[in-house]
Amino acid sequence: MFLHFGKNTKGRDIIVGDIHGCFKKLQTVLDERGFNPEFDRLFSVGDLVDRGPDSDLSIDWFSKPWFHAVQGNHEDMAIRWGKPGCMMDAGNYMANGGGWNIANTFDKRAEFSFAFEALPIAIELETDDGLVVIVHAGIPGTSWSKFKNDLSQSVHGPRWMQKNLRELVLWDRSRIENEDRTRIDDVRAVVCGHTPLKQVVVLGNVHHIDTAGWHPSGSGFTLYDAKTLTSI
Repeated sequence: MFLHFGKNTKGRDIIVGDIHGCFKKLQTVLDERGFNPEFDRLFSVGDLVDRGPDSDLSIDWFSKPWFHAVQGNHEDMAIRWGKPGCMMDAGNYMANGGGWNIANTFDKRAEFSFAFEALPIAIELETDDGLVVIVHAGIPGTSWSKFKNDLSQSVHGPRWMQKNLRELVLWDRSRIENEDRTRIDDVRAVVCGHTPLKQVVVLGNVHHIDTAGWHPSGSGFTLYDAKTLTSI
């Protein structure tokens, strides 16, 4: 459920907002801003697929040794869509950009489902000034250590418990909707996406960086330096 990365001593650790199937556009932005795949690492806050034209490239990006991602709610939908006996509403999935996957064969759907299910829920990055945590939507409560322990313990508890905790991390928007500035303990910062914004919004130590780079009228992809917690 969690991946931990030590400090990048050779280059930069860069975090990008929701990609939503716009990998070719993202690559252009990376090139323009001097991303060096030999030394830099790129971390995604999830929502790799749906809406854009390149969702099928998502698995190809997993083979890049410098690219790492957490699950988003759109990966959650694709995971469920690829399972036998899925009861998810196709019309709702289509409305949320899932047409590319609805058109896939069952075997192809299963391939994406398996690949996305292997992604972690959260990534921890060590920086000179402390731990930066990457999740898709946010962290419930006020303590990273407590939430991490609760999620780990839920593996051995009732299935609904783990499901509820996962859904909060992947789907919840209450912090940004309520402009909640409560800080998350035990971390320097939490970086997330999920809610498209005109510019980066920081509430307490939670940084919301989905500036809708995938949308024609969005503000472009935000590339966020994990060391400085500023946009590149």
